[in-house]
Amino acid sequence: MLSLEEKETDKIYKPDLTSKSGRELLAFYLQTKFKQIFLYDKKQETPIINGINPNFISRFTRRIISNPSKRMLIGVTGESASGKSTICKEIKNVIERLSMPVTVLSTDNYFNDISHLINKYGSFDNVRDSGYDLDAPSNFQLQTLKSDLEILASGQDIKAPMYLPNGTGVSVPKALDVSSQKIIVVEGIATMYEDVKDVFDIKIYVETENELRKSRFISRAVEERNQDKENAIKHWNYIADAGEKYVKPFRKEADLVLNGNSNLGYFAEVLEYIYSITNNFQ
Repeated sequence: MLSLEEKETDKIYKPDLTSKSGRELLAFYLQTKFKQIFLYDKKQETPIINGINPNFISRFTRRIISNPSKRMLIGVTGESASGKSTICKEIKNVIERLSMPVTVLSTDNYFNDISHLINKYGSFDNVRDSGYDLDAPSNFQLQTLKSDLEILASGQDIKAPMYLPNGTGVSVPKALDVSSQKIIVVEGIATMYEDVKDVFDIKIYVETENELRKSRFISRAVEERNQDKENAIKHWNYIADAGEKYVKPFRKEADLVLNGNSNLGYFAEVLEYIYSITNNFQ
């Protein structure tokens, strides 16, 4: 395979997608190129791809060919501090660099309003310590999330709820303007919950070793959020258990399992190469 630094410069004429033979030719071309990318990645010192759903390549290429005008929904999940937000930012950066419109949405905005519990127990940490399961699927507005994603996929803008990150537990309905761009990246633990996961065209699971995740989480809590270390460790223990219970089981359903500690420069290079092979028809 050509190195990913070498761009696809040879144009081929786009097959007639109204014919079965034309669609089959394009599908074969794309599947071949994707397989080359995965084989190339395997040879790297720190591969990006830790796992691939065996049906992903054929399903994704069929999706591109059969409905090219539909918005592309990419769901990114992973346990806390796995690196999913960082990878989402890099996806957004690359897409924007290629002059393609992109929307990024966090499922954290779909947390239930728990202001009544904050008022009852006095603080977010006290609610957690009371035994309330903050990361459980029941603590998300999953039906609203699913409906909003289906509307975005159809090309319509939405007004999403907005969960206030100020410790009040307040969720404001229809407070966040979200535009329906060609590519929609959705990040958060709720992307792969049962009522939502099948909406996505590409399901990505980001994983990183537990000790590295713990170090990232505690450092972020103490240095960026001014939490004391004891409480940060207590919250880490909660989210580690919740992640094992609610998030990790969906790893086996992901289309791609990515290394959350991968080199972002190399990751960007792979994204740009995928763009080139899916847009080199004249």
